[in-house]
Amino acid sequence: MSQIKVLSKDISELIAAGEVIERPASVIKELIENSIDAGAEHITVEIKKGGTVFMRITDDGCGMEYEDVPTAFLRHATSKISAKDDLDNIMTLGFRGEALASVSAVAKVDVMTKRKFDEFGTHYVTEGSIEKLYEKSGCPDGTTIIIRDLFFNVPVRRNFMKKDVTEGNAVSKIVQKTALSHPEVSFKFIRDGKLEFNSSGDGNIYSAIYAVYGKDFANDMVAVKYSSDGIEIGGFVIKPLYAKSNRTFQNFFVNGRYVKSLICQVALESAYNNLLMTGKFPACILTISVKPSTVDVNIHPSKAEVRFSDEKKISDSVYFAVKNALLDTGLTYEFKLKNTDEIPAEPEKNFGSIFTKPEDIEKAEQKLSEQPAESNNISKIPFRYEENNIDVKRTVNKDVFIEPEEDTDIPEKLEGFSYINSTSFEHSEIPPVQEKLPEFKETEKKIHVIGEAFKNYIMAEADDNIIMIDKHAAHERVIFERLKNQNCRQYMQMILSENKILLSDEEFSEMETNSERLGNMGFLFDYSQKPYIILKGVPDFLKELDMEEIIPEIAENFIQCRHNPEAHAIDDILHTMACKSAIKANDTNDISELQKLAEIVYNDENIRHCPHGRPVMFTMTKNNIERQFRRKL
Repeated sequence: MSQIKVLSKDISELIAAGEVIERPASVIKELIENSIDAGAEHITVEIKKGGTVFMRITDDGCGMEYEDVPTAFLRHATSKISAKDDLDNIMTLGFRGEALASVSAVAKVDVMTKRKFDEFGTHYVTEGSIEKLYEKSGCPDGTTIIIRDLFFNVPVRRNFMKKDVTEGNAVSKIVQKTALSHPEVSFKFIRDGKLEFNSSGDGNIYSAIYAVYGKDFANDMVAVKYSSDGIEIGGFVIKPLYAKSNRTFQNFFVNGRYVKSLICQVALESAYNNLLMTGKFPACILTISVKPSTVDVNIHPSKAEVRFSDEKKISDSVYFAVKNALLDTGLTYEFKLKNTDEIPAEPEKNFGSIFTKPEDIEKAEQKLSEQPAESNNISKIPFRYEENNIDVKRTVNKDVFIEPEEDTDIPEKLEGFSYINSTSFEHSEIPPVQEKLPEFKETEKKIHVIGEAFKNYIMAEADDNIIMIDKHAAHERVIFERLKNQNCRQYMQMILSENKILLSDEEFSEMETNSERLGNMGFLFDYSQKPYIILKGVPDFLKELDMEEIIPEIAENFIQCRHNPEAHAIDDILHTMACKSAIKANDTNDISELQKLAEIVYNDENIRHCPHGRPVMFTMTKNNIERQFRRKL
């Protein structure tokens, strides 16, 4: 049996370095964090061949004194901690004193550093932690560190490096996330001699987002600002319509440090419940500021994870910060009309071109709108919109609906409506109202329906906007909200004929246990003939559905969510019921019905997406329309 021995210094340093330095991106992360802690305002990162051959980090920070440079390369040498109490108030990014020591243990390192008030700087060179050069030298203010031949003395680790492009992408990701977390610092990233991005360092996080992810991404974001009980949340989140296909663009920063946090991720995605299409994930750049004593940043060698002392408080803060931001500004979308500066002064008269010019579209629609109401013409209208810089052209039938005059026959009593079949409506899915059209309250925003396009899109005016509402998606969301909020007793309709549904013992028990919840959803059951459940009452807007199919599905969802009846599985059946019972595209609706639906949608911020995540409403501003007509510049 071998004897227990103390490892030699060079072996122990290689092992320790392996905990911190996994790949070139690890080196870049440690060194740019040191640059930020040194007060740098400009940081340049340059790599070649993914960073395994060459890395250079240049900053204009405070620099190091000649005598301190060799000490900085010793393990656990740091200027940021001097007493154990300092661990409770860590605000710097680097603090372990392991960055330079770990890097120098596995690479050839060349350092040039100078303080602003020193006449000479310092040139220091090491190879595998062995000092090769230590001298005073002329060099610019700040610090430049060059790393060559990473893992030259650990060939096994070098064999695990991936392709140059993969390692380079990992470095780019680190620089990008650091630029997002510190918008007050200007970052420049150069890969194989080419500048990839350059942030301004103006202190505006939106500018950093623009520099890192581009114009389109930045334009699709909404601002977040929230403060509660010592926790401050800031940054930006994406509008639901522009959600991404993975979680790559989810960025959380705690006290300026990029971290991976399942707590924050779950809170973020919970705020988007019923707003996203299947397979889509929200993107964010969220900054979380907390008291240093309430967060432990020392639980992971690379400081990539943190632990919060009160996880629920953090979760709630992130959830409400994002939810409030979406409700304030993130759920209404404006059609992106073509910039008038790009429209030729004299439009070409080639009507056979692939894309119809916006002014031709508007002229055709204007001409159509001037036709008398009695003509009821169905015209071919070329329609184009620009979404995310992708031009889409459609030619579709457009029915023209003219708003009834004041003396047009309108039912004296409008108690709302619900979908019964493709041609008729009855009360009362929409909430009960007075016998006459209701007077708007001071808190309500006025909207005036002017017609319907393609028998699916409600067209309305509100303030200086044209509003387009998808009637099926909107009605579906209205029903979903009624069911989810258990506010449907008023719509319950008694059933005269007996409707018996056979359930398993477990299904029957769950239905009986949740009888009060079902009652609030508008259902009434008789449980006296187990294992049969007898349907006595059903929400009026669901009465056309096949209850023998729906009821077992409801029971199954209750079983899945036995310990948490509010879990997402319950939403699935509510989605199904709402979708099946909502009015459909191509249904015939009179204008009073469309008006009632438009009023509810426009004044309820919760109704901006259908339960499947599709947008319910788009706007076109009067100013933008007038610019298309060249009435304004």
